[in-house]
Amino acid sequence: MMPWILSGLGLLILLLAGDTLVKGAVNLSLRLGVPALIVSLTIVAFGTSAPELLISIKAILEDAPGIALGNVVGSNTANILLVLGIPALLAGLHTSECDSRKTYVFMIAATLLFIALAFCGSFTWVSGLILLAALALVLGDSFREARRHREACKDCPEDELVDLEEVDPDMPASRIAIYLLLGMIGLPLGASLLVDNATIIARTYGVSETVIGLTLVAVGTSLPELATTMMAALRRQADVALGNVIGSNMFNLLAIIGIATLFGDIPVAESFLRLDLWVMLGASLLIIPFVFFKKDITRGWGVVLSALYVIYILAILL
Repeated sequence: MMPWILSGLGLLILLLAGDTLVKGAVNLSLRLGVPALIVSLTIVAFGTSAPELLISIKAILEDAPGIALGNVVGSNTANILLVLGIPALLAGLHTSECDSRKTYVFMIAATLLFIALAFCGSFTWVSGLILLAALALVLGDSFREARRHREACKDCPEDELVDLEEVDPDMPASRIAIYLLLGMIGLPLGASLLVDNATIIARTYGVSETVIGLTLVAVGTSLPELATTMMAALRRQADVALGNVIGSNMFNLLAIIGIATLFGDIPVAESFLRLDLWVMLGASLLIIPFVFFKKDITRGWGVVLSALYVIYILAILL
């Protein structure tokens, strides 16, 4: 029982530490004169993915690469089927008003690139550099798009700060320092607790580290996206919900594995090539009607997406 409790504690510490690190980094960057546009495209994106990144690096260093790869692949599948499915089941998502076609195409391209590299048998530092190069291209395009949008709306320059929920213009320097310190201490501590105890659970119950990464760790690290999407659904902000999932999936594939490979190779188990990568791709293709044909994710679709995720989990556990 204790490994489960410590895993949960590690996950909680990770989520809280990631949040405090983002708050501290965003406010420090803006105090130093870094434009909010740059902060939103880089610091916030990296900060919110810090738990997954630390888990992947820790898993590689602890000779448990299955957790690292399972975390990313499992999180992407959970983001589509669970993170979109549950909010749609409760309130529906009015995605017919969203235009996320360009970002979605980037996500599918990143997924196909990831699968192609996986069939090389192992993610090496060369694979990592390829993924990071693709990430740089995506960030560059996003930066140009955001800059064009800002220039087209020069009458409302304050909007770029409003879009950053972590900004507090009155935050004292001492609080920023505390946030940064807690984040930098909490992230490695939480990652260590979660990875070490998830490995113990895998060995105790006779399941592979890959399965633990695809289930326990993946679902846990998808909780922030689920919370964000739930709030977006209740506030009728479907563009935020869909954009959050698409952006998170793309960042997981390109940044987390890309950076993690610099700490060691990540071998690809046969089960990934046979099932998990294709489930991730299939889940991603499922949302084509909502992206390209202006369909809402209704409660009925919420049932379908959630049920498919339950079936997938049962398939890898049984």
